[in-house]
Amino acid sequence: MSIDSTIARTEFPAGHVVFFGADGKIILTPQSFEHSSTIKSMQYDTVVSLGRHAKTPSDVYIDFPADENSAPDLAILRDDARREGARYSFEDVLLISEVVSTSSVRKDYDDCTAKYGRYGIPIYLVVDPYAREVVLHTQPTGTGYIAAHTHKYGTGKLPIPLADGRTFTLDLDQLPLPEPEADVH
Repeated sequence: MSIDSTIARTEFPAGHVVFFGADGKIILTPQSFEHSSTIKSMQYDTVVSLGRHAKTPSDVYIDFPADENSAPDLAILRDDARREGARYSFEDVLLISEVVSTSSVRKDYDDCTAKYGRYGIPIYLVVDPYAREVVLHTQPTGTGYIAAHTHKYGTGKLPIPLADGRTFTLDLDQLPLPEPEADVH
């Protein structure tokens, strides 16, 4: 029995995203309303900025070297990107965005910054609903990014020039804020 067939038959808890690390780790991350609605808001901005048919997958695996696959919360691909088998290559990626959840802070801010920089992803965007900020990483290096600029929610539209000449505009005024916890009696 292969690992793939075992994973395919495994029932994972509802409401969780499952990540499989190259090091054999399985990570279960609960999906929150804030996470989901933030991704939806960014997807809307991709349609407004880049058009309805732009290649902007969400939670879809992208092939990286050394079996270090990734399924980012949002990716913007070149218009001429072509799948290699069932997946797109990291070489087709113009921008990756991860939305911070309470369980993914270190991964999104540290691990992914190093990984996406190492593979030359031109723009890495960390969207943090809890800190109410967006960190725009540019100028990738072998260990991360040279430049990181923080933009607060509610400060207007953030135009992000892409390497192919298009511009993705993220509306910082429309990113959803976390709702306060309800009192349960």
